Amino acid sequence: MPPLWSLSTPRLALVGDRSPSNRAHVRMPWLLDELAQRDRLVLDAYWISSEDAEAPDALDGFDAIWLVPGSPYRSEAGAVAAIRTARERKIPFLGTCGGFQHALVEYARNVCGLTNASHAENQPLGDDKVIIPMGCSLVGHEGTVLVEPGSLAERVLGAERTVERYHCSYGPNPDYVDILRGRGLCFSGADDAGEVRIAELPDHPFFFATLFQPELASPGTLTHPIMRAMATAANEHAAMVRI
Repeated sequence: MPPLWSLSTPRLALVGDRSPSNRAHVRMPWLLDELAQRDRLVLDAYWISSEDAEAPDALDGFDAIWLVPGSPYRSEAGAVAAIRTARERKIPFLGTCGGFQHALVEYARNVCGLTNASHAENQPLGDDKVIIPMGCSLVGHEGTVLVEPGSLAERVLGAERTVERYHCSYGPNPDYVDILRGRGLCFSGADDAGEVRIAELPDHPFFFATLFQPELASPGTLTHPIMRAMATAANEHAAMVRI
């Protein structure tokens, strides 16, 4: 059996402020090990703090960027810069929970022209609040997500319906959903009430963001398909740029 790691191993940037009290962060080694052992999808992962992500060259050489949960980030600017780098350079991107929220803020600012687009957790009095407090917190909750037929989400999940875990209190402001959609952001998953839960970019190799946290799937189960899809996209990116 060939070794699981080599110099050509795809490099994954875990962008966020690593904390031993954040359950998602604690689970990262297990997730990466599951991908390597079960799926033969090996990733060389590096933590990049949100503050370090502000540097223009912070994410050079990475094959995938995952903006991990942990909002509010110490540097909103760094979180938004990481998303923009992934989007503009066509680097596979995954954003979960806070990563999803900030992906919408980045898109509103840099694609939709809403330069003052804000996240209410970071700027309670800000203009153009794209992300606002949810009417009911989803911290510790599970919920059904209905997936748009023919979308990347359907291809990744292999179903039009899934049950996922959350740990968030903020979500998209419905007043801005059509603005974002009108400029090309695809909302491919929603809950039973029609509230947005998944966003993707059709013209990107892999740009996928979820308000839920697939990394919280129960240990001992099969690797979450979103994790596999992200790792596969990273491997494909590495193969392409190293030709």
